[in-house]
Amino acid sequence: MRPFRLVLLALCLPLFAACASRGIPLVSNNGEQPAARAVLQAAAEAHGLAAFRQIGDINVSYAGEWAGLVKRLQPTLIDAEFRQTSQERLILGARPLNAQQHRGPGGSKQVVRSVDGVQVSYNGAASSDRDALAAAALVADGYRMFLSGPFYFMEGNLSLASGPDEEVEGRACISIIAVRRPGHGLSAEDRYQLFFDRENHLLRRVRFTMEGLESTRGAIAEVDFFEHRQIAGVTWPTRFHERLRQPIPGLAVHDWRLTGLDVNRGLTAVEISGPAFSGKAEAAAAALD
Repeated sequence: MRPFRLVLLALCLPLFAACASRGIPLVSNNGEQPAARAVLQAAAEAHGLAAFRQIGDINVSYAGEWAGLVKRLQPTLIDAEFRQTSQERLILGARPLNAQQHRGPGGSKQVVRSVDGVQVSYNGAASSDRDALAAAALVADGYRMFLSGPFYFMEGNLSLASGPDEEVEGRACISIIAVRRPGHGLSAEDRYQLFFDRENHLLRRVRFTMEGLESTRGAIAEVDFFEHRQIAGVTWPTRFHERLRQPIPGLAVHDWRLTGLDVNRGLTAVEISGPAFSGKAEAAAAALD
């Protein structure tokens, strides 16, 4: 058993009942409940679904800070020596492709994530480390999910069901529970609980399993979304906060912010698939004011 899981088990055993109560409710039926689909549709429209469907590629940049404890517990996933700032490029469509260019004290890390797999390069040298590849796939898919919010769940759900209401940062929210197979990263299946603001339908929180990496199996995390802003007709979150839900409830993981975004450069797969961005992908994402 890996060190992270040993530490978490030791911490969680005295609080087993509390940990078990902080998961994602199970849903018994496959397929989509009409009420849950209606909530998702309303949220997608509130976020600018019509405008999002006109976007062919998205160019973003992020900067953030990692919590100290989680860097020691999950060094491969966090990869804090490289993941301090990032430029990311996403090509949307039936076969989505996204690439991340991370930078930190250790230099540069390039990740290319496609439906066929994942490639990782550190300072221009390709990595074949199994855990590094699995962690990179989980992160790349997760960040696409965090950025696109309800759009991510419009298709591909094994099930979609109504969940219990919850308050998020003082906002009354309605929730839905999605099961996706495959999940994000290299997971065979993941579960998600999405919390939408009852008043304006914006996504305020997503809670999710992380089955795509050996050291995070059984864990549940959640990301809160803040400071939404409309760009290119779409309402995007610009600040994010991640914490663990299980097995160490409330453990801070990551706080980060969107520092740049532009769309529809006409990117090609070749421009984002190499060990560095090229052509139309090279310029930094347009900085936010």
